[in-house]
Amino acid sequence: MRPRTIFLLRHGQTDFNVQSIVQGSGVDSDLNDTGRRQAAQFFAAYGHVPFAKVYTSALRRTRQSVQGFLDLGLPHEAHTALNEISWGRREGTRITVAEDAEYRATLAAWAAGDDSARLEGGESPAEVAARQRPFIELLKARADEETVLVCLHGRALRVLLCQLLHYPLSCMDGFEHSNLCLYKLEYTGTVFTVKNFLDTAHLQS
Repeated sequence: MRPRTIFLLRHGQTDFNVQSIVQGSGVDSDLNDTGRRQAAQFFAAYGHVPFAKVYTSALRRTRQSVQGFLDLGLPHEAHTALNEISWGRREGTRITVAEDAEYRATLAAWAAGDDSARLEGGESPAEVAARQRPFIELLKARADEETVLVCLHGRALRVLLCQLLHYPLSCMDGFEHSNLCLYKLEYTGTVFTVKNFLDTAHLQS
């Protein structure tokens, strides 16, 4: 089996990102002007890549981030398994580590190994990991898809990378992200390895 290439992309910027308002899976926001420019820059850099399939979450901001590829007529599937973590009752509100004790305590619990911790009404990382696993198995099984593009969300990306690379979820914050950043992975059929880590070179043009 020839190695396969998996492009993992975080969606572009939204107004909520700028305002530190959590979106989660319950706020179906659109890209702002900066986010649309980021999407165009990524397409300009990678529009030549022969992706066999484009995968997105079921939320608009991921689809909008790869719209240039969809306009080429590339096959596309949207999966709720790739949706962002649910932040429960806090979705649509401003949350920062510096100002929000509940949020800070939840992040600390995750880092300490409690992957069942959650904000009220929200999901835990363990629950996100569980819903991602069927998608991971689907991705692995489609050996004919030699190069694929997967667009998802910041926390969901961290959880997915932990699973693909066999890290405990307590390590997920080690996978930094920014809007329209790229992680490029190679899959041999047994092992995923990272080839590009937090790559934003396409946004420098």
